[in-house]
Amino acid sequence: MSAHLDLSPCPTPAWLPERQSQTLFGALLAPTNRIRFFRERVETPDGDFIDFDWSSPALPRAPKRARDPALTQTAATDWLDNTGSQALEHANAGPALILLHGLEGSSKSRYAQSIAQYFRHTGWTVVVAHFRGCSGFANRLARAYHSGDSAEIRFMLASVRAKFPKGDWHAVGISLGGNALLKYLGESPNEVTWLKAAAAISAPLDLVAAGNHLSDDGFNREVYSRHFLRTLRPKVLKKAQRFPGVIDTLRIQQARSLRDFDNAYTAPMHGFADALDYWTQCSSKRWLAHICTPTLVLNARNDPFLPEGALPGPEFSSSQIELHQPAQGGHVGFVTGVWPGNLGWLPRRIERFFTSR
Repeated sequence: MSAHLDLSPCPTPAWLPERQSQTLFGALLAPTNRIRFFRERVETPDGDFIDFDWSSPALPRAPKRARDPALTQTAATDWLDNTGSQALEHANAGPALILLHGLEGSSKSRYAQSIAQYFRHTGWTVVVAHFRGCSGFANRLARAYHSGDSAEIRFMLASVRAKFPKGDWHAVGISLGGNALLKYLGESPNEVTWLKAAAAISAPLDLVAAGNHLSDDGFNREVYSRHFLRTLRPKVLKKAQRFPGVIDTLRIQQARSLRDFDNAYTAPMHGFADALDYWTQCSSKRWLAHICTPTLVLNARNDPFLPEGALPGPEFSSSQIELHQPAQGGHVGFVTGVWPGNLGWLPRRIERFFTSR
């Protein structure tokens, strides 16, 4: 059996008429409530760490201001202490959600805030898992994160399940996080039978098509690639100071597109021959047919990051997948309502899928 295809619209407002305005307004200007988290740091087997931001009915209300000055620039306002950890470990069963952010995102991202706030308001335990170097703290190793790191997704899922063992766990991946989640679900379907359902939002399912589109299209290169490189480049150059001779700093400084950056750093640092090899090996599209977890794959057909022709049809996906491909929405935009709009459509769509399973 093939996947179900849903073409129902996201009712984007007339004052956001096309893909770029829908994407940029959703990412930079759309109003959203701010949710505060407790920060947990978990050591990884390779000597690094992953930061998780928690909000749960089992925990007290987080303070309004950061108690640790180091957390001031994050969405976390305190560290999860032993009392909080024990409360989660012994909490009664309840719905729980882990959110995997996109490229250079965090728990401060508007999409993360809107999804976390919505589900926490309805009584869910919510945790945002940060990829290495995205939590407001530099990670310890020369490596960072990438779009197909299944081992990292496995570790993140195992960590939150161990912390809240009675939770009815669901997973949401946004953009890069969505691609990595789908790839893992397809590669290791027998490892995630405990996961109730998953959702991938605006995942660049075909990384070759997405990478080329972001690197070769003039608007995409000058707006989106430049936006990502504004934080990626200095992070890697700081790593180079700690690991002299490991990173080609000249190529990093000269990078003007995501292809340049992935050729210079992401691919060689993480075991790939070049950007094309990285994009080819890590694309989740070919793994959709192997996914056994009920999964929503939501991509707007006007997403500026991924050409419409690269979207999969139902025949290329398992029967456990629901492909929702509205005509409008942009890349993780999905803004609705009268001015100044809101980001409520996306979490409601995710909830509708989760509660129907």
